[in-house]
Amino acid sequence: MYIKSMKIQIYKLGIGLMLAIIVSSCIEEKQNYVPVLRENFQVMHDGKKVDLFTLKNSKGMTVQITNYGGKIVSILVPDRNGELGDVCLGYESAEGYFNGSASIGATMGRFANRIANAQFTLNDSTYHLAKNNGEHTIHGGAKGFRFKVWDAKQIDDQNLELTYFSKDGEEGFPGNLTLKAFFTVTDENELQLKYHASTDKPTVLNVTNHAFFNLAGEGNGDVLNQELMVNSDAFTPVDATAIPTGEIKNVEGTPFDFRKMTRIGERINVDEKQLKFVGGYDHNYVLKNKIGELVLAAKLYDPSTGRVMEVKTTEPGLQVYTANSLTGQGPDIGKAGKPYGSRSSICLETQHFPDSPNHPNFPTTVLNPGEDYVSMTIYSFSTK
Repeated sequence: MYIKSMKIQIYKLGIGLMLAIIVSSCIEEKQNYVPVLRENFQVMHDGKKVDLFTLKNSKGMTVQITNYGGKIVSILVPDRNGELGDVCLGYESAEGYFNGSASIGATMGRFANRIANAQFTLNDSTYHLAKNNGEHTIHGGAKGFRFKVWDAKQIDDQNLELTYFSKDGEEGFPGNLTLKAFFTVTDENELQLKYHASTDKPTVLNVTNHAFFNLAGEGNGDVLNQELMVNSDAFTPVDATAIPTGEIKNVEGTPFDFRKMTRIGERINVDEKQLKFVGGYDHNYVLKNKIGELVLAAKLYDPSTGRVMEVKTTEPGLQVYTANSLTGQGPDIGKAGKPYGSRSSICLETQHFPDSPNHPNFPTTVLNPGEDYVSMTIYSFSTK
């Protein structure tokens, strides 16, 4: 009887071990799932090597980043059933990024967003920039940081460091600037972005990442039924060319009120000139923080998958952009041939306000020699 009992226990133990091995194998398979091939990125461009880097945590979250433009290529996170999905628009090769939409997933600089009339005055000197958005400058100019091959150092499985040296006068901006961008995937399913910069001459600096998110999965329809909360009571209205007027306007009673979770598409088509100017949302929100203080900026939820993304930042502003200019054709064909059309995603770009150098009432973007530029943004993923 004792021997029979022992045999039963050993049998149960064996079954348990087999199940553990199977579960472990499944988890490992999820962790090692890589949607984009590294060899598709290993090319030379402007005399420097382009590459693709993969970060992953113990729970299966995987993020891929290329040093061409400091661009986030993919973000794999689970849905409510534990199935991994890619929630970030992107391309499958370096060639795709050379020929595609330059903003997708990019680290923007020297000045993210717009500067009116492609000029600003700093310490009695006027600087003239490249005009690449009508009469204005956008995202650092015609050859801003999103077009550069950054120096890369993968520290370990969860950390990547990218460095770019911007010469004095590049795209019209003053000062030799060194910028470091740190990408970290934590075991709490966070993607942390940290920026550090220094300059040898007074300059202006505004850095962000321009990831396009769709929590239902990239290329899986539009985001109009996804819900958004923005932790802000005010936004900065724009003129017909998307340049801030300098006004800071309360969101109450406007289509820009996202203080409570609200469907993105609920008011996007109402008859309101601010929306018509840019074909949807493409506006800067004034966040409830002191500069340097890490606070919740926004929350995004997809009812179909249960995915939730929270955005925390030390920046004073958040650009909410509903991918209004994507066409679903030509350069807007992404991974696996999926079309990226208008409103197929949403960007939540943490930043200083657009055109800040020309608006003294906006938080300053001036960086002086001897000062350290430090900025942090965290995208955290969960489900409900």
